[in-house]
Amino acid sequence: MPKFLILGLVLLTLTGCMTMAFIPKTNPLEEVVLSGEGRDKVLLVEISGVLTSAKPGGVLDRFFHRPSLPARFKEELTKAADDEAVKAIVLRISTPGGTVTASDILYHEIQEMKKTRKVPVIASIMDLGTSGGYYVAMAADRVVAHPSSVTGSLGVIMLTLNASGLMEKIGVRADAVMSGPHKDMGSPFRTMTDQDRAIFQGVIDSLYARFLRVIEQGRPDLKPETIRQLADGRIYSATQAKDHGLIDGIGYLDDALELAKKEAGIEEAQVVMYRRPGGYQPNIYAQGPGAPGRTDWIFPKLDPVSLLLAGGTPAFMYLWLP
Repeated sequence: MPKFLILGLVLLTLTGCMTMAFIPKTNPLEEVVLSGEGRDKVLLVEISGVLTSAKPGGVLDRFFHRPSLPARFKEELTKAADDEAVKAIVLRISTPGGTVTASDILYHEIQEMKKTRKVPVIASIMDLGTSGGYYVAMAADRVVAHPSSVTGSLGVIMLTLNASGLMEKIGVRADAVMSGPHKDMGSPFRTMTDQDRAIFQGVIDSLYARFLRVIEQGRPDLKPETIRQLADGRIYSATQAKDHGLIDGIGYLDDALELAKKEAGIEEAQVVMYRRPGGYQPNIYAQGPGAPGRTDWIFPKLDPVSLLLAGGTPAFMYLWLP
């Protein structure tokens, strides 16, 4: 959207010349056919960008009301569960991961949907399927990675900033009145103590153990000790991931869709995607309703990483963050 148009919208709103009737509203998802034919359907669901429970948008969120990733994801799965013609689901994954909670919510919702509808779920890893992205893929029945994709980075990370040295140089000091010695642990205004670090490490170890259990359930042919060796934070190419047993195959999105039909026991099907009214999806590579929009790069959204780097609280992440 041109900058002059954005400025005009803001000025019109501030001066009261623009009514709420002109502000786009979020409408229910509608189905669009991307390819194929027949009565049966294979649903393509997009999981892209940093996984977070925060509502997308920034300054322009006043004009573009979009639900959070978990809300949109659940809406898509609920719609699919109510449609008997949906015989399989393909998760198109292109994400470095995100917060522990957002990753776990998506994983949980897939598992719950599979209890309602016994349909095969195929994960198709595109550019990235690292950390939380791989965590979500473990809810699928089969995992296919694009030949040039990167996966892995299995584990947990927590970042915090220490600005105490800078504050001393400029003569600023932060004082906190606390009910306990660890109430401000992780604060960017003081150095982390050994006790603080041990407490944080305990939480990270617990979340890491949860990640390992999810991989054990998703990759039952891998021994727990092998999974732990692979889950040291390193990344893997598609070939390396296949050799280590982290994925089932290497192929393109077309291959994942064909695998979905095969697993569902159907030969012909429409490939469909859900969208918001007004969107344009010409083929299987079109952006879904959850793809980062133009407003996200004009006015970057405040995701957990951005908040942290701006001096916010620490966040526990299933995220590849080089």
